Amino acid sequence: MPLTQTLRIAAIAALYLPALSAATGFEPGEELPGGNTSISDDGRNAFSHPAANLSVDRQTPFFIGNSFFKKNWVEAPASTTGRDGLGPHFITRSCAGCHALDGRGAPPPAQDGVSTEQPVGLLFRLSIPARPGEAIGRDGVVPEPTYGTQFNNAAVSGVTAEGKVTIEYIEQAGSFADGTPYSLRKPRYRLHDLAYGPLHPDTLISPRVAPVVIGLGLLEAIPTADLRAIAERQAADGRGISGRLNRVWDAGLQDWTVGRFGWKANVGSVLHQTAGAFQGDMGITSRLFPNEECTQAQADCRARQRQEAEWRKGRSEPAVDIDDRALERTVFYTTTLAVPARPDARDPQVLAGKRVFHDAQCASCHVPRHVTGELPGYPELSQQTIYPYTDLLLHDMGEGLADGRPDFEANGREWRTPPLWGIGRVKTVNGHTHLLHDGRARNLMEAILWHGGEAEAAKSKVLGLSRAERDALIRFLESL
Repeated sequence: MPLTQTLRIAAIAALYLPALSAATGFEPGEELPGGNTSISDDGRNAFSHPAANLSVDRQTPFFIGNSFFKKNWVEAPASTTGRDGLGPHFITRSCAGCHALDGRGAPPPAQDGVSTEQPVGLLFRLSIPARPGEAIGRDGVVPEPTYGTQFNNAAVSGVTAEGKVTIEYIEQAGSFADGTPYSLRKPRYRLHDLAYGPLHPDTLISPRVAPVVIGLGLLEAIPTADLRAIAERQAADGRGISGRLNRVWDAGLQDWTVGRFGWKANVGSVLHQTAGAFQGDMGITSRLFPNEECTQAQADCRARQRQEAEWRKGRSEPAVDIDDRALERTVFYTTTLAVPARPDARDPQVLAGKRVFHDAQCASCHVPRHVTGELPGYPELSQQTIYPYTDLLLHDMGEGLADGRPDFEANGREWRTPPLWGIGRVKTVNGHTHLLHDGRARNLMEAILWHGGEAEAAKSKVLGLSRAERDALIRFLESL
């Protein structure tokens, strides 16, 4: 190593690493956040590899699933009968339309604080408040009567798209304790050009950005008992952090289970998540979700449903758009996508940022380390030591991030702690750094400064950091 580089590293170490404890020093194994499934790739395809320990034979269903995830679906009837059935309403023609390169979606670009381009990687959940004593049922919400549970701004021929979205941003200025200024942008959403009449006056709207797809099977393999233990430990600590599990309906199990996926932990398994996204985002039906969401007010949508049913009956095809085998391959793909390794895990500034992360109590919710249990059918993902930086629990994040929309047992101020692994590669893979559930944060620091509620103390700690400490914290997060 050149002498100048050695001296630079030594100087950084002296600046950032005084009295570094074992908990915040380098931990052997953390450079492989997905355990033995981790792969090495810092490029644009970093999120698109099969688990490193997946055998050659097991890679075959992975690549078949990849084709169903990334190729466009088309309207029925079509000569490509294995990929027809799009719509009637939809927001994208493929899973990759929202999760480009298996990565993260973003809101459309804004000009002078306004975005009129129709979003793809950002969708909008709809519902209305439940009446006192009203059971929410298996949807987890009470659907908006005219537009259902999701707003779809695209449609097949002969069907009218539900409407359009405009986003307006308001800048909110602030400063760190050392006087360094910052600005956060607060979004306001307007659904307009509504094709089927006005929304219910009490409609609740929740924007949701498409998250990175890596490591989903590993998260499903974390034992539920471990998540409960984390919640109990947080409550016992008495620091104002009290995560809790969501209880959700799972279409695969046909039973109630613990929520792990989705921005409000409103989905319990990769199978349900995948089949639900096929139906909700593309109108692709399956055994688990055999019907598109066409409300009574949407006569053209319901007519198209009947027409497509007749086409399939006339061709002696299954009544659903995607058969069990294709769905299973897609689920296998999304379950076994690898997590990239961390080549800079030993970097002195990274370790200094890790210390700041822990000192600010960020690790109370973004729990670094887990050990997976047995995941049936996936021995590669079982008994792995992983570093996803999440507790998969719901936390009150304050009024600033609140959407006001309950989802199963999650209330309007609660969000699931998102995994942080891969967060530093989103810019390389997807060309942007938009973060949080709706992409309002334009970078990592803005995402931190939006934290409130249970994370208010952590945010206050960050606001008091020096420039060097802030730089180290961001460098650490970028290394994940």
